[in-house]
Amino acid sequence: MQTSLLKKNHLLITIAVMIAAGASVATAQIKKGKSRAVQTSQWMRGVIKPHCDGLKKGLESPPADDKAWEQLAVHAAVLNESSYLLMDDGRCPDGVWANAATKTLRNGSSELLAAIERKDASEAKAAFGRTTAACKECHEKHKEK
Repeated sequence: MQTSLLKKNHLLITIAVMIAAGASVATAQIKKGKSRAVQTSQWMRGVIKPHCDGLKKGLESPPADDKAWEQLAVHAAVLNESSYLLMDDGRCPDGVWANAATKTLRNGSSELLAAIERKDASEAKAAFGRTTAACKECHEKHKEK
């Protein structure tokens, strides 16, 4: 009887450890890709946020000259390229993440870049709003509170 109880306890502990290990693997994909050093939070703070901030500030009023438009184009292009990085290296854990990166961020930033290239400030502002919708979409599920 005691041996049976020990076997049950051992089985329950083994199952609990396997579940915990599986959960940490799924979470690791959100925090970091499989082989590259950059953590997702580092990419967000070091690349996404500065470029979003640059776009927000640069679109507060219509850009004054070609140099200002070019800087906005750089910001938009980096956000677009980031939509690819966020899907690479096993970083994507689910459909919410995939949709935010491949549809919302990628399409929004492409529209933003096109509006900037046309020097259409009002459409660029609207496209920037569509671009940043990706942040909310993904953060609601994946950003640690």
